[in-house]
Amino acid sequence: MRRLLLFLLASSALQFTMAQNQSFSYLDIFDIQYADDPQISPNGEWVVYRRMGFDILKDRSVGNLWMIRTDGSQHQKLTARETNESEPQWSPSGDRIVFSSTTDEGSEIYMYWVASGKVARLSQLPFSPSSLTWSPDGKQLAFSMNVPQDPPVIAKIPKKPKGAEWAEAPRITDRVYHEADGRGYINPGFNHIFTIPADGGAPRQITSGDWHHRGALSWSPDGTRIYFSANRVEDWEYRFRNSEVYSVDVKSGEILALTDRNGPDYDPQVSPDGKQIAYLGFEDKVQAYQTHKLHIMNVDGSNKRMISGALNRTLAQIRWDENGKGLYLYYDDKGNGKIGYISLSGNMQKLVDNVGGTTVGRPYASGSYSISKNGTMVFTQTRPDYPAELAILKPKTNNPIKITNLNSALLNYRSLGKVEEVWYKSSFDGRDIQGWVVYPPNYDKNKKYPFMVENHGGPILNYGDRFSIEMQLYASAGYIVFYPNPRGSTSYGEEFGNLLFNNYPGQDYDDVMDGVDHCIKMGIAHEDQLFVTGGSAGGIMSAWIIGKNNRFEAAVVAKPVMNWISKTLVADNYFYYYDHRYPGQPWENFEGYWKFSPISLVGNVQTPTMVMVGMDDLRTPPSEAKQLYHALKLRKIETVLVEIPGASHGIASKPSNLMTKIAHTVAWFDKFKSKD
Repeated sequence: MRRLLLFLLASSALQFTMAQNQSFSYLDIFDIQYADDPQISPNGEWVVYRRMGFDILKDRSVGNLWMIRTDGSQHQKLTARETNESEPQWSPSGDRIVFSSTTDEGSEIYMYWVASGKVARLSQLPFSPSSLTWSPDGKQLAFSMNVPQDPPVIAKIPKKPKGAEWAEAPRITDRVYHEADGRGYINPGFNHIFTIPADGGAPRQITSGDWHHRGALSWSPDGTRIYFSANRVEDWEYRFRNSEVYSVDVKSGEILALTDRNGPDYDPQVSPDGKQIAYLGFEDKVQAYQTHKLHIMNVDGSNKRMISGALNRTLAQIRWDENGKGLYLYYDDKGNGKIGYISLSGNMQKLVDNVGGTTVGRPYASGSYSISKNGTMVFTQTRPDYPAELAILKPKTNNPIKITNLNSALLNYRSLGKVEEVWYKSSFDGRDIQGWVVYPPNYDKNKKYPFMVENHGGPILNYGDRFSIEMQLYASAGYIVFYPNPRGSTSYGEEFGNLLFNNYPGQDYDDVMDGVDHCIKMGIAHEDQLFVTGGSAGGIMSAWIIGKNNRFEAAVVAKPVMNWISKTLVADNYFYYYDHRYPGQPWENFEGYWKFSPISLVGNVQTPTMVMVGMDDLRTPPSEAKQLYHALKLRKIETVLVEIPGASHGIASKPSNLMTKIAHTVAWFDKFKSKD
């Protein structure tokens, strides 16, 4: 009897352990958490950050502010409020934290006092604030906020009688940019810079004019001026890639332009001594991709020079060190986020790897960091087996220490797919091409698995060795997933990204197919078990692939551009494409736009294809997806159309839609995979 009891107990324990180590599943999405926007206190002892998760009842992401010591102790929620909180910023003395938070009327500015733990609302604003920034003396806050304008009036009709149910009034606009995907119609108005006393009071607008003033704000050390970027140039709506660095006198509102060139100059950061300004930008050469470089100038705009020429990568998130001898910065290199330090003479040193993990759906570049006065750094760290956690790098050390483990209760009991980096040669020009392979959990090399190609969007973006809900769920469904960074991807330098200039899709197609052939040689892909998918630019590539060959058993083409001629002039960013994507406008270059349109190849398609699109997509409108679906129906190729209600271009912005996208992709592929 005793032996039987021991056997049953051991069997139950084994079953319990096996139950805990299950594969990652759809509902696990709602248990995923990640760290975002960490801000370290001036003395380097505390970090406040935004703790992100997903609300299963409201089907959306949510974020509250939390605090933790840099040694990983005293992890605690900042306030007792259960609503979205964001943009935390420490006061210069470290005694207060200002942040933005939602209310029933919209977002407002709140203050947290560190010593007492008390919280108070400082503002009653008509619109949501952004770019909260402390003055150096801690007495004022600067922020950007929309100031509405009346739409142009074209006609007036009689006033409707009381109680009458007339049609809604028309929307009237005369603006170039009047709608945005995920946002819809943009009400007329301009963003301006405001200040407000740090202990509360009336906000005061300090910029004026019919231009947008938004983005990073930087105070002069004496608090008399604020530096910002804007596009206050003539014909600014049509010079949409341009911006300049300006300063504004806080008292008088006088604005001075400090840069003047064709291209973006932005993110001004004043040096600690107030004598220099660091900023990012480039001279626009009108091409597909240009790296954003670091520049320095005197505060009066003189002595401009670029100091990051030795690093052929786009830079972001620049921060001066405490003594003003150099700057910290973020960059992406070969699909991996880095933080580095550059001296004013241009000497570059990499400090940390693996920055990112805040775009948890797919493994895109992301992440952020901050630096204390003593040089202690906090950043969001990710690896393929976990999304963004907080990590600390102490001064004069080389090894960061991870201080949070937000997903241990979930991921410690999930078997995730192993992610492996692969490199191979382009058959077109011999370039080295990078990709990653995700193996199903408990992968058996002696078994044959279906092989899925997942193409990234952009196309001027990159995938990397970061946690991804989508890739892990595809792997959990039994697929080997291959996601490459073909030419045109960022993080490989300007020349590599610009290979798509007037050539998209081009040899990026060959790069993807070379990756498939490489995986076949590795023995992990098989010619009779190939599947292909991707969204946005990845949808374009997937549609292009099945128009160029019939090697795939099935395809899922999500939110594609099928016809550049029809898409360009109806998308929310219709003004964006000419010259730097294809020469001229569609009516000036009909042949060129058609040449690169996947619909031109639709007569070749034999692959069973699911077409998927959000019904509120303004970036690649549903009419594009329908062109592919209708063409395949007319040709009697097996196809289905999946239209997702309420979804914009970012289909996966709602967790339930993320599940819908993945589940429908898997169901379609399962229908055509081999049964052996």
